[in-house]
Amino acid sequence: MVSVGERSEIAFFDVETTVPTRSGQGRSIIEFGAILLCPRKLEELKSYSTLVRPADLSVIATLSVRPNGISKDAVVSSPTFAQIADTVYELLHGRIWAGHNIVRFDCARIREAFAEIHRPPPEPKGTIDSLALLTQRFGRRAGNMKMATLATYFGIGRQTHRSLDDLRMNLEVLKYCATVLFLESGLEAPESSAAAGSESSSGYAGFLEPDEVSIPSISVVLVPFYRGTQRIQILHKDITLQLCCTHLKVRFGMNRKFVDYAGRPRLNFVVDTTPNLCQILDACDRLGQRLSVESGSSSEWLPLVNRKDGSWNSPTVRLQIPTVADGSNFRWVTELYEKESSATQRRLVLDVEELVALFTPGTFVDAYLSLDPYDYQQNAGIRLVAKKLILHSN
Repeated sequence: MVSVGERSEIAFFDVETTVPTRSGQGRSIIEFGAILLCPRKLEELKSYSTLVRPADLSVIATLSVRPNGISKDAVVSSPTFAQIADTVYELLHGRIWAGHNIVRFDCARIREAFAEIHRPPPEPKGTIDSLALLTQRFGRRAGNMKMATLATYFGIGRQTHRSLDDLRMNLEVLKYCATVLFLESGLEAPESSAAAGSESSSGYAGFLEPDEVSIPSISVVLVPFYRGTQRIQILHKDITLQLCCTHLKVRFGMNRKFVDYAGRPRLNFVVDTTPNLCQILDACDRLGQRLSVESGSSSEWLPLVNRKDGSWNSPTVRLQIPTVADGSNFRWVTELYEKESSATQRRLVLDVEELVALFTPGTFVDAYLSLDPYDYQQNAGIRLVAKKLILHSN
C-alpha cells in the first residue's frame, strides 16, 4: 500500500456548482472531475468525473444551467456527494491539489460538501492555483486571466464549463504560458546585452529619433503567434519600429498604489509629447486599429496619445516600465541611468520607493521605447514600453 507521504501525483480537479438565487443560499456540487498527473512528464495517469445529484433538486435553477448545461434531468439518476465521497477523498487526500482559482472556489466547495455529510475533508500536501500563478508570472497580457479568456488568447477553443474539459484546457493553457515565459527568459538577457554593447549615436542601435521617421514608411502587419493566432507588429521600412525620444517632460509621476493582478506595482508615468511624435503615434494608432478591425477583433481600441480640451493642455503619452517575476519578488527590466553631464551617464540600481521618488513632475527624461500592440479581448491598443530611460540631473 502506498502511503500518503509517497503520493507524488498532482491532482488537478474542478467542480461545477449550482448558482445561488437568494441571499444566504449556498452552492451545491453538481459535477466533480479530477485528473492525476505525473509531475515529471505532465502525463495524464488517471481521470474521474461524475455528475452529482444535490439533496434538493430545486436548487438547480436556470442560472445554474446557463454556463454548463447541467439540468435537473441530467443529474436525477446520478450519485449523491455522500456516495462518491470515498472516491473524492482517495483522489485528493495527501496529494498536491491544482486547478484554476481553486483556492477561493473549488477547495472551499469540497470542504463544505464533506462538512454537510459530517466527514473530515481530504487535506492537500500542497496547492497550485494556476490563476494566482499565471497572474504573477504572465501578467495582464491575456486580460482578466479567466480560463475562457486565456483559451481565447491562445486559440485553443471555448470553455465548456464541464469538469474534465476545463481541466484539460487548464493543462493546455499552462503549457502554452510556460512556453512563452521560457522563450522570454531566453531572449531577455541577450536583447539587453546586445543593445548595451552596440549603441549608436542616439543611444541604442535601431532606435529612431522622431525626425528620422518617415510616416509613409510606417506599416503594420499580422505575424504568427501561438496555435494559429496572430498579433500586430509595427514596422518602419520593414524593420520593427522603435523610438528614441529625448528631453521628454514628466507630467505625472508614478503612483505606488496601483498594482496588477499579482500585487506588483504598475510602474508607469505620463510625459508631455511633441507634435512630430504625436504624428508618428497617431499614424501607428490608425493603422493598428484598422488592421485590428479587419482581423476580426471586437475589442475597443484605446488611443496612444491622450488629448484634453484647452489650449494649455498639451498632448501626453504614458510610458510603461515592465516588470518580471524573480522568485517571490519582482524586478523591472528597463535600464535606468542618470545623466550627470552632456557626456556621462551613471547606471542606477534602485528599489521601488527610490524609483517612484525620481519620476516627479517637471523632471526631464530621454526614453528608448518599443511599441507593443495588445488585445485583451475587451480593450486593444499600443503600449509604449521603456527599454532604457535616462533621467536628467536637476
